[in-house]
Amino acid sequence: MTRFSRLSFLKSAGAAAGVAAATSSPALAAAIDPGAVETKPSGPLAREPVVAIVRDPGLGEVTVMAGTTEKTYKDRTLVKRLLKAAANNHGVNVGEVG
Repeated sequence: MTRFSRLSFLKSAGAAAGVAAATSSPALAAAIDPGAVETKPSGPLAREPVVAIVRDPGLGEVTVMAGTTEKTYKDRTLVKRLLKAAANNHGVNVGEVG
C-alpha cells in the first residue's frame, strides 16, 4: 500500500479541487473553451431535439425545452454564446447581455 505524506495529500486534494472548480464554474469553463466553431452536422437530429430560447439577455435568462419539459435558467455565459452564434447566422445584433 502506498503511503502519503501530509504534503502530497494536500497537493492531490488541491489539484482535485481545481479540476472540480473548472468543471463547475461557467465563467472559468468559458475562459478555457476557445469558443464555438461552425461545422456541418455529424448526423441526423436527436430523437428529441433541445431548444433554447433567450428570454431576457440582460438578465441572462434562457429557457431550455426538451421533450415535454421546459425550465428557465440564469446563465449569462450560455446566453452570450447563443446570441453570438445567432448573430453569426444572421449577421445582425440579436440582443446583448447586460
